[in-house]
Amino acid sequence: MKKIFVGVIAIVLAALTGCNTNNAPAENNEGAAKIAAGSIVYFNLDRVLNEYDMANDLRSVAETKVNSINQEVNRRGAKLEKDSKTFQDKINKGLMTQSVAEIQYKKLQEQQESFNQYAAQKQREIAEEQSVMMNQIADAIKTFIDEFNAEKGYAMILTTQGDILPAPVVTADESLDITDEILEGLNAAYVKSKSEKKD
Repeated sequence: MKKIFVGVIAIVLAALTGCNTNNAPAENNEGAAKIAAGSIVYFNLDRVLNEYDMANDLRSVAETKVNSINQEVNRRGAKLEKDSKTFQDKINKGLMTQSVAEIQYKKLQEQQESFNQYAAQKQREIAEEQSVMMNQIADAIKTFIDEFNAEKGYAMILTTQGDILPAPVVTADESLDITDEILEGLNAAYVKSKSEKKD
């Protein structure tokens, strides 16, 4: 049996003291639930992020906020564009004096600068919102996996990402893939935490 150990992006979740990494995993037909303690296992982070209910709920909330922010930025941008076009039309038709045009032009420049600052601030808010969301998801996954591994006693749990050439686990015995078990536990813990918050 091939043992894959690529520790570049590995998440080390258990101390190796007292764990024997030479233990052979259980027979393939018994599945991931019967992998021997001390084994090195892995899970697919892409799948977890796509199928974890908490991640989907947080993403949905964040997308709603981002859409709301973008709509307001677009509304203000459209108003500024309309004001600029109206100003340009009046200039082209000779409907205002040069002194009034200069005052209006300065006012439009101030509005443009104010809009640019507003749009930049909102982009920072969006980035912060997305960062907080990802930190919440990462913290929930890490907390769960720490508890999960305290029970299972694996020597190491690696995470892999990507479809064409996943890293860091390019290939491994499929019986060492604990993604389904991780997702089942994460989603059960999330459902439990949501029901506890309602009480």
